[in-house]
Amino acid sequence: MTAGRRRDDRSPLTPLAVLVLCALDERPMHPYEMLQVFDARRDDRFATIAPGTLYRTVTRLEERGLVRVDDVSRDGNRPERTVYAVTAEGDARAREHIASLLAVPSVEYSDLHLALAEAHELPREQVVDLLDNRIAHMRADLERWETAREQALARGVPEMYLLDLGCRCATLRAQIEHLAALRGRVADGSLAWKSDPDHADCPLTAEDFPPPTPSPTDHPVQEYV
Repeated sequence: MTAGRRRDDRSPLTPLAVLVLCALDERPMHPYEMLQVFDARRDDRFATIAPGTLYRTVTRLEERGLVRVDDVSRDGNRPERTVYAVTAEGDARAREHIASLLAVPSVEYSDLHLALAEAHELPREQVVDLLDNRIAHMRADLERWETAREQALARGVPEMYLLDLGCRCATLRAQIEHLAALRGRVADGSLAWKSDPDHADCPLTAEDFPPPTPSPTDHPVQEYV
């Protein structure tokens, strides 16, 4: 074992680390080839992907014993290229991490939720304009993802590779519908606003929230080979 490796490191995998492990599960690659694959698949929809970040991620995965050097080659006067492969432990960790993400919702701090929670601090007319702008952006995003999904299906890409696009589209449609209805209520005055002369100042309290849902450990997930 190379000095400095931390095979007992159970820290969570980053989104980019998951992409690397899954790509190497297809075939051994050098980091530059991974970049090309990620770019072709537009995997930057899952994580920020830059050469420096990718190389550091691969190095950390090797230190943790999740990937290994498969080959080192040199083409003429070009720098050496190190080809990496996923280890059995790396494959198992990737599958375990994906299963965990599917089974248990993670805590996500949405910028949209924060903005909506504090939108009353802005003038009513400004909020209407801002919502118009956001909805326009979201509709453009929806069209982009729908087009990508339809084109991929049309050229024979199995739907199992496009599940995230279907979820993105469904989520965007629901958010657009909700925000459009909300925008209408803010615009026509049917939704009371902080700037209204007779507005009620009555913020949320802990009593408004139901108790936490049962722990996921109450619903064990079947293990699969």
